[in-house]
Amino acid sequence: MGTNETLLSINRTIFINATFDNYNSDPDRKFIYYNVSIDMPSKIVSDGIWGNKNYGALLSRSTMPVLELQILTIFVITQCFHFVLRRLGFPYFVSQMMAGFVLGPSLKIEALAKFKVMLFPYGSEDVLNLVTGIGYLFFLFLNGVTMDFSMITKTGKKAWTIALSSLMIPTFIGLFVCYSFMGYLQQSLGEFDGGKLPVIVVGHSGVSFPVVASLLSDLEILNSELGRLALSSAFSMDVISEVMRGFGTAVVSSLKLDSHDKGEGKGPKLALITSINYVAFMTLTIVIARPAMRWVVRNTPEGRSVKKTHTSMVILMAILVGLFGVVANQTVLGGVLLVGLLVPEGPPLGSELVKQLEMFNTWFLVPIFVTCCAMKVDVSTPISSELVLVVVTIVVVVHLVKMLITVGICRYCNMPKTDGFCLALLLSCKGVVDFVNDVFLFDSFLMSNETISMMAISVLVLGSIARIGVKSLYDPARKYAGYQKRNILNLKPNSELRVVACIHKPSHINSVKNVLDICCPTTANPLVVHVLHLIELVGRSSPIFISHRLQERLSSGHNYSEDIIVTFDLFEHDNAGTASVSTYTAVSPLRFMHDDICYLALDKLASIILLPFHIRWGEDGGVESTDENMRTLNSKVLERAPCSVGILVNRSSSSSTHQSPLMKQIAMIFLGGADDREALCLARRTIKDYDCNLVVYHLVSSQSEANWNLMLDDEVLKSVKGYYGTIENVSYEKVSIEQPSETTAFVSDIANRHDFFIVGRRNGIKSPQTAALESWTEFSELGVIGDLLASSDTNTNASILVVQQQQMPKSS
Repeated sequence: MGTNETLLSINRTIFINATFDNYNSDPDRKFIYYNVSIDMPSKIVSDGIWGNKNYGALLSRSTMPVLELQILTIFVITQCFHFVLRRLGFPYFVSQMMAGFVLGPSLKIEALAKFKVMLFPYGSEDVLNLVTGIGYLFFLFLNGVTMDFSMITKTGKKAWTIALSSLMIPTFIGLFVCYSFMGYLQQSLGEFDGGKLPVIVVGHSGVSFPVVASLLSDLEILNSELGRLALSSAFSMDVISEVMRGFGTAVVSSLKLDSHDKGEGKGPKLALITSINYVAFMTLTIVIARPAMRWVVRNTPEGRSVKKTHTSMVILMAILVGLFGVVANQTVLGGVLLVGLLVPEGPPLGSELVKQLEMFNTWFLVPIFVTCCAMKVDVSTPISSELVLVVVTIVVVVHLVKMLITVGICRYCNMPKTDGFCLALLLSCKGVVDFVNDVFLFDSFLMSNETISMMAISVLVLGSIARIGVKSLYDPARKYAGYQKRNILNLKPNSELRVVACIHKPSHINSVKNVLDICCPTTANPLVVHVLHLIELVGRSSPIFISHRLQERLSSGHNYSEDIIVTFDLFEHDNAGTASVSTYTAVSPLRFMHDDICYLALDKLASIILLPFHIRWGEDGGVESTDENMRTLNSKVLERAPCSVGILVNRSSSSSTHQSPLMKQIAMIFLGGADDREALCLARRTIKDYDCNLVVYHLVSSQSEANWNLMLDDEVLKSVKGYYGTIENVSYEKVSIEQPSETTAFVSDIANRHDFFIVGRRNGIKSPQTAALESWTEFSELGVIGDLLASSDTNTNASILVVQQQQMPKSS
């Protein structure tokens, strides 16, 4: 066979002028022998059609053009499938596998056969598998890097119980059934298929942590209660499975060597020696690699990136450990994953490795590698009914037992039925890692063509059912849509005000503290504050939530919230007996931070959430920086918050490092509506401090019609109109506004008279005073009046608090 001839032989084992006696013991394997002639060395880059007139344009004569065309074809077919399947709720890896089935032997269409032959010349699959296989190797390494190994010690009893029960009991039942009927199975299915069924049991009893973490991230429930429990359980199950798999690989390989030596009785002894080698390999790796990487972290200045030399050394160390793992009869992937687990999670080392490797390996090479693995599977292979019945029964029984155990434990722990069922689906999910492991077993002659095709189908079915089922059954936002009124307006007299204050950057600390000061905590109306420091999750896959009152700390020894803890501890000390402060740190992905905020507000029965605005002003009054991620977060909290929300716009330039003076002149601009009533109730708390002066500007229009809202507005305004008695530090001014332009002029006129403004958001409320201004609003989250005050055209150094009252669910 010349190099200009092609052969598509993905699903067949090829031997080139060689005979492997070790594999001839498997009678169900059909071997095909070829005598192949090739040109050596092979040409990497094509000479082009002008460089060689005879075969310059033939793809089969050059390696690089073939590789590029294969990658392009795989990408196009995958995206075509994903364009359709994502609308039906299927995960992305399904599209990758379907592309492999189309390009592989599964799709037997004569019209496409010649194109497949041209696209995959003989031997080109090895190059594609090698290049993308390296990507998968680093994908596993990055999964180890992002795992927080300290979760083993932090995982609660519930997660441990679910993990151990859902792993051990299905494994025991499945293996018991297999070995009880082993003789019958080997007789009816053949010695190869019948003897390899325990591999299927072990593969389906466990769960892959990267698969669960990826699914939770895709469904945007990583920070939910269900997501945290699923992550903890999956991590524990995966670690136990990896250790068991390591010992199992060592023992089985030793026994297999003994059987090839014609049963000389050295198997048990060799298995013991190999197990000791495995333990020694793991111990030696931990003793050497972990201190070396901690040295890298210690020698990296705070806030600086790790040197390229150090990251290259860590990557090289991972590859070398993977190669040394072969001595302990382990795969290279196992050693690389072990080194990844030993990398200190998060910044600076973990985040730098993720930054350098994730994009090219995880999002480019791995999807192609999954397609290459699917090209080895022939799902159109005729399968005996006995084998189908046995394999399907094992898979169904294992997952049914796992789901029943998980749901039962969740019910015992008083979890809702729907949440328990969703957790069971998540722990039964299969994905990329599971499918690739099955293909590796197929390459190692531990699965037949028929069995691997059924395993591929089972991965597709279980992965799709898990994603579609959880997405349809679990709504993380439903628990925030409470029917209990949690706002300031409905607080009982002399009750405490509960606040959740969010901080992203050091510049937010003093501005938030000033807002808490003007809330004027007293013994009759105490203030309970929960300060939440939000940090973006980088270099790890599992989010963390720390309560500093419980004296918890990050496992890596870093404490990112020290300044916040000190500042608000002093605030509590200065307001002893009237204010109570608890500080928290949440490390999570940006798109899931709103869950941390809303969950804390729900758990602590907060009446209002304080959020910093996404724009920071400089000393000259101009915009210094903007953060669109923070703005997106604020919008999500406004939509889902279980209580009222206040967005704090700080236009003072002194909040970054210095203590700013307490603001004395406070103004509230009132137009009417639920948000303005809520803002007025908050503003009334400031008058308890006689050093503060509150001015309420009531903007009215002759075009306004009497309605129920106006009656409610008048009732709330009585407290500042002097209806119940004159208050010295409160002023009420009624301002007549007939044209929207008058509103703009009025706001500009009073912008410099006050240090602090409190306004309502009034989202979606139409009024004559602001009707024409809504189309000019730049920041919809601030409302019309808040946007006018925050505009760069308005000359002011005052801070603005825009209040939205709790959004109650609409009755059906």
